[in-house]
Amino acid sequence: MSRSDPPPMTLLVPEGSRTRLDRFLAQHLPGGSRQRARELIVARAVRVNGQRASKALTVHPGDTIHIAAEWAERIRESAVPSPQPSLDVAILYEDEAVVALDKPAGMPSTALRSSDRGTVANFLVGRTPDAVRFGGRPLEGGLAHRLDTDTSGVLLAARSAPALHDLRSQFRTRGIEKTYLALVVGDISTAGTISDPIAHAPRHPRRMIACPTATDARKLKARTAITFHRPLERFGAVTLLEVRMRTGVRHQIRVHLASIGHPLVGDSLYGQRTADPTQAGRMYLHAATVSFRHPLSRQRIIVTAPRPLDFRAKIAELRVASRRRPPGGRDTG
Repeated sequence: MSRSDPPPMTLLVPEGSRTRLDRFLAQHLPGGSRQRARELIVARAVRVNGQRASKALTVHPGDTIHIAAEWAERIRESAVPSPQPSLDVAILYEDEAVVALDKPAGMPSTALRSSDRGTVANFLVGRTPDAVRFGGRPLEGGLAHRLDTDTSGVLLAARSAPALHDLRSQFRTRGIEKTYLALVVGDISTAGTISDPIAHAPRHPRRMIACPTATDARKLKARTAITFHRPLERFGAVTLLEVRMRTGVRHQIRVHLASIGHPLVGDSLYGQRTADPTQAGRMYLHAATVSFRHPLSRQRIIVTAPRPLDFRAKIAELRVASRRRPPGGRDTG
């Protein structure tokens, strides 16, 4: 390949994904659709783990999908996020290989369409234009992982293709350690571990579910998920938890905590649908620290994101409310 030749596109099937090849491509290619996925497969432009594949092939976590260079270039050109380097996103750590961001709550991690604006990916492409060619999806802007839109805190991205591959490999092999802060409904007095596997909820594409029995886990093809939690501060109706994960299944913290009767404050998907007594302004989950091995030096790097203003304000509000509440539980004011 000469320097002027377009590079191929590589997609790595993430944890929790097990689906037909055409569906995966439709969901993960920039501007993807089932029609575009089938077009690529018919044109023999797709290889899975080095082998040509049919649209009905099932892909599994860890599989590598290559899109032929000439087709990859068309896809990239049709779906590149607009650069927005002036977005209000704080840089926590940065060097020639890695950038760690403090994602604000309410900002999406990735763009879904090239016309999307106001995402972390737009910010990253504005700072590192070559991020659209790193081998992941161009609309991801070099992100090594994602956070839900309402979740704030540390988000890692790469500044080169080798660094992106290395960081995603560390996530896949559980080499990256993450600590979260979570405000949950109810009183939790002791530390605990939740280890129920997690699967996609039947007939509910946006939801995941915990599988407490081996039969359910096997039937739904659940993924291993382990969540550790310990209380940091108790407010009666709400508890501030420190949460650590050994795995990284979609919505893992939200699903596991809801499964034991303590959904995140403000989580409309897994929490109660009635009015929340805590009057949450958003889902209170914050990625406080991320520890990883640097792709070049191999030194352990720990990045910390301070609690955002709204998170600190909510905790202050809960402290005041808990001091006013008598032992019987009723508010005196």
